[in-house]
Amino acid sequence: MAIPLAEQLRPRTLDEFIGQEELVGKGGILRKVIISGNIPSMILWGPPGVGKTTLAHIIAERQGLTFYTLNAVSAGVKDVRKVIESASQYAGNAILFIDEIHRFSKSQQDSLLSAVEKGIVRLIGATTENPSFEVISPLLSRCQVYILKPLEKKHLEALAEKAARLLSEQNGIPVEVEETEALIRISGGDARKLYNALELFVEQEKKGAKKLIINDENLSRTIQANLVLYDKQGEMHYDIVSAFIKSLRGSDPNAAVYWLARMVEAGEDPKFIARRMLILASEDIGNANPNALLLANTCFDAVSKIGWPESRIILSQTAIYLSTSPKSNAAYAAIKKAQSLVKKTGNLPVPLHLRNAPTGLMEDMGYGKDYRYAHDYEGNFVNQEFLPDEISGNMLFEPGNNPREEEMRKSLRNKWKSRYRY
Repeated sequence: MAIPLAEQLRPRTLDEFIGQEELVGKGGILRKVIISGNIPSMILWGPPGVGKTTLAHIIAERQGLTFYTLNAVSAGVKDVRKVIESASQYAGNAILFIDEIHRFSKSQQDSLLSAVEKGIVRLIGATTENPSFEVISPLLSRCQVYILKPLEKKHLEALAEKAARLLSEQNGIPVEVEETEALIRISGGDARKLYNALELFVEQEKKGAKKLIINDENLSRTIQANLVLYDKQGEMHYDIVSAFIKSLRGSDPNAAVYWLARMVEAGEDPKFIARRMLILASEDIGNANPNALLLANTCFDAVSKIGWPESRIILSQTAIYLSTSPKSNAAYAAIKKAQSLVKKTGNLPVPLHLRNAPTGLMEDMGYGKDYRYAHDYEGNFVNQEFLPDEISGNMLFEPGNNPREEEMRKSLRNKWKSRYRY
């Protein structure tokens, strides 16, 4: 079986590594740690294809450490214990690399704690998700967290040239990179996707060719013609997520469930899907149906507790509910307007009548003077100013066109009269 191009081109040393200059470039913080030889347990957090696995291999190779690897999708507690038992013979000179550590359950992460704490293994966890949310606190506190960024255009172009040289040698045909726009768009900052696209292009086009030119037109045509092949392992991850969210926003439950199924079949992390729906419930539905946020939050909690494949049903239920809910982006628009206003007007002082007066001096200075307590008035409301004078009357919340927010509009219009334009 042929070795994938991405594996053939995997850097073996820090000097071969492309990208992440802040971490592993000359003077980079992680480079200094690696050179010192004092390797801590660590979490490498960043998007796919930016070098997390490669760095783990480089660290182990440079320090001559025994290297164990587990994938959190397929490994269980028994696998972890087996590795720890084996690693104990190396007296702390072993690295355990866990890919997609965010998919480990609490009990699986708990099983690592003692070995990490005692130094039996040095853990290197790779994750595409925020470790603050996905890694248990006791384990996270024992690890350094290093953030890896998406590869930039210059990095991807360098990788493309490197790949073209190797493909030329292997196939006996000159492979030239003429344009990179389509290649960079397809890769999305992911080196593995870039290599896969180039490998697929050469494989499809080399028969009978005397020279292969990689340009935007040729590459786009080949990738489009082989989209199913290219996508079978979830290569178009972000495009599918985008289609899923747009289907929910567009109130199409049929399309939403279809794109959900695509993610499910590709092995997407259910918590990633649930998290995206949680954001949408507030951003695109909001107060048009406040229950949407409650259900989305419950969905996230449920899929964190329920195993696969049953949690796909919970995801489906939530997706259908969100897609059929009335829509409003009023809360999202309001905070955007408010942030813009803050940036434009700066730190305006809080009006005196809204300030607390915990001391006599503050009271003498007028803190809290003329503040009217809403519950002392009919309907628990009294018309008074709550904004700084400089921005008085700015209407940041515009209710959406749906029954619930229309009721809000009527109530606000009745309360505020001409102060706001409801």
